[in-house]
Amino acid sequence: MTKFLILLFMSFTGMSFAQKKPYSVTWQQFNVHTPPLLQIGELATKPADGTGNSRWSVGCETLDRDYADFSKYKQYVGELGVGYARIQSGWAKCEQEKGKYDFAWLDKIVDGLNEEGVRPWMCLCYGNPIYGVDRNLGGGLFIKEEVMKAWCKYVRETVKHYKGRIAMWEIWNEPNLRSKNNPEYYAEMLIRTADEIRKIDNEAVILAFGLSGMPLGWTKSVMDIVKERKKLHLINYVSYHPYYPNPDTATTDILALRKLVKSYSEKIDIFQGETGCPSILEYGHAMNHWEWSEYKQVKWDLRRMANDFNLVIPSSIFTMVDLQYENMLQSFGLIRMNLRKSVVYKRPAFYGVRHMANLLTTEVFPKELTLESSYSDREISLVGLADKNGKTIGAMLWFSDQIPTDQLERELVSLTIDGLSLKEAVYVEPITGRIYDLSCVILRGGMSGGKIRFSRLPLWDSPIFIMEKSCVPFKPGKE
Repeated sequence: MTKFLILLFMSFTGMSFAQKKPYSVTWQQFNVHTPPLLQIGELATKPADGTGNSRWSVGCETLDRDYADFSKYKQYVGELGVGYARIQSGWAKCEQEKGKYDFAWLDKIVDGLNEEGVRPWMCLCYGNPIYGVDRNLGGGLFIKEEVMKAWCKYVRETVKHYKGRIAMWEIWNEPNLRSKNNPEYYAEMLIRTADEIRKIDNEAVILAFGLSGMPLGWTKSVMDIVKERKKLHLINYVSYHPYYPNPDTATTDILALRKLVKSYSEKIDIFQGETGCPSILEYGHAMNHWEWSEYKQVKWDLRRMANDFNLVIPSSIFTMVDLQYENMLQSFGLIRMNLRKSVVYKRPAFYGVRHMANLLTTEVFPKELTLESSYSDREISLVGLADKNGKTIGAMLWFSDQIPTDQLERELVSLTIDGLSLKEAVYVEPITGRIYDLSCVILRGGMSGGKIRFSRLPLWDSPIFIMEKSCVPFKPGKE
């Protein structure tokens, strides 16, 4: 009976035993459960172009500990279309004998990303066992002068080696993760590391902290020390990692962090340096013990991107691929991997992030619009879209009151958006990249007086776009 069902399934999907082609059920489901609108085209996407002219980054972390094999997924990073990729430096892997540095393994990653048109930025983090300090996440910050001197020398050699090939430098990863890492220890680490970077490259862009969450008290304690020592000029950004089950509820804390940072210097801003969503129920790492799925993952990632766009914050999605930790195969990847660290298939999140990166470029800006009325019990987030001249070109909408669900059906909502005036509005679904005609849901006379009235507009708990057709990277026809 089981064999019969397998054969029936393969017959239905067009698969054969000879093909052994990876098959993403979730991706097929997104393409079957479409909004009740007439499809007229699909998004035309572009790969990364090497300019770094992008709001978006993707995580390529943990390669310093061999939790993934960059050569297995290199070709997909450029295809994603983001401008940047976060990597980690790996002191323990570069200096395995005191005073001798081998960057060959890291060169393959840095040069490989640049070849793909994606600019790497490097987190200088984690200790080195040859100096008696832990090389893993959550390891203690070192305070012994002997170790600090070795670290500073390593930083100098690394920055010297990669100057011009690295877009930005980040100092440590989640230093607040363990109580033993007090603010005084990190402030010393931050100042001395940033000083070393500036000695080699005074124009370097430096990200501080890499915070786990947004702990205002801990951050303030560090910034007070940096200010007291007159070193605020060393920092360009404060980076943080907002893992919230409902990505929309992070906004209050994000704004509080930005307000705190700006109180020290208007020249320093915040940077969303690492966050993403698992695709299965995890028993470890961020957001564990929630029943995640590939359906929820892509919705979560896109809502994080929509919020970061609205808040004008550079943003990095964690992570490019599943990571083979010592105790588990972590499932945050935009690409599903197997235990051999090889690609199985692109998850829906891969396509969703690619489409968002191609829609929300540096030529598009958030603009305030008003949801004048809505016949729905759900809370709807609305973000206006404008071109570089401030002209309104569209809007994003999504249900934001709950964590993402597995639900694939849309709710048909009647609503009015004030401030949205479009000549030829289209509906863009950024997970599949499909573009739909909207004429059947715009009420007669509903595109006048600087507002649009919709009847039975398909909405769900993931962003959808209403845009001026001429402003969409458009490819006619169906897939």
